[in-house]
Amino acid sequence: MKISIIIPCFNEEEVLPELFRRVTAAAQQWKLEWEVICIDDGSRDRTWTLLEEQHRIDPRWRALSLARNFGHQTAVSAGIHYAGGDALIVMDADLQDPPEELWRFIEAWRSGFEVVYAVREKRKESLFKRGSYWLFYRLLSRIVSFPVPQDSGDFCLMDRKVVQVLRAMPERNRFVRGLRAWAGFRQTGLRYERQARSAGAPKYSWSKLLRLAFDGICSFSTAPLRIVFHVGLWVSLLSLAGIIFTLLQKIFPAFYARHGFPAVQGFTTIVISVLFLGGIQLISLGIIGEYIGRIYDEVKQRPPWVIQASVGVSATVPGL
Repeated sequence: MKISIIIPCFNEEEVLPELFRRVTAAAQQWKLEWEVICIDDGSRDRTWTLLEEQHRIDPRWRALSLARNFGHQTAVSAGIHYAGGDALIVMDADLQDPPEELWRFIEAWRSGFEVVYAVREKRKESLFKRGSYWLFYRLLSRIVSFPVPQDSGDFCLMDRKVVQVLRAMPERNRFVRGLRAWAGFRQTGLRYERQARSAGAPKYSWSKLLRLAFDGICSFSTAPLRIVFHVGLWVSLLSLAGIIFTLLQKIFPAFYARHGFPAVQGFTTIVISVLFLGGIQLISLGIIGEYIGRIYDEVKQRPPWVIQASVGVSATVPGL
């Protein structure tokens, strides 16, 4: 049996020497054939140089260099496409996912599970960030039609059968942990304590995290469109009630005046109503536009990534 480890990298020169040491030390304990495929996602530092040097030292360390920064999920998908192991492990380069825990994943796989995902405990992030992650996973699990593991990221092991399913999925806007859950098979979670970064600065900005969350929601659910429909319906009903109320005020002014609802002249109500309805319309158009934009990305059929260079990997195919 052979284990393939997929590690996306973006400007990780500070952490790579420690990554090489710890992954190699952990893999030597498994008594299995193994390979590591690192994907340089358009780094601007010495990441690619260090990956080339490591391949010369140990050919089991292989690498792909993407022509530009295509994003974390695309880099993971590229590694999945070129991995050749019977089981595939996805982990980040920052060592927040400890390689010393991988033997537990392999043991669970050997016991019959086709997907073994990590469940994060005691994250080393701010309270606001932890709360945002907690809220996202609970929201996603409520609006999709299949079970989604909560508090689990891309750190996982997948059997070859699951990898083949992921490779067959043609979409360009990929949310790998969602695709992994959607595929089904026998899955189990292993709890671990997520560490702080070994070195360097986090590469996921808030804008990238929000984009990833939106990808996860829009890729697997039409709930935003249904929410827009219900909001529009209720706004329309409230507007209809307001129209009826205004007409009755005109027809029976004395009655409404006696009960404290006299007709008020001016533009305040009109302006507020126009701005409110205009905001609802713009939000609705934005959500609809997001789905249309995804359709536009898919129909162009461009490759999801472009390989600039490779060491140890026969990267002859530019995409899925």
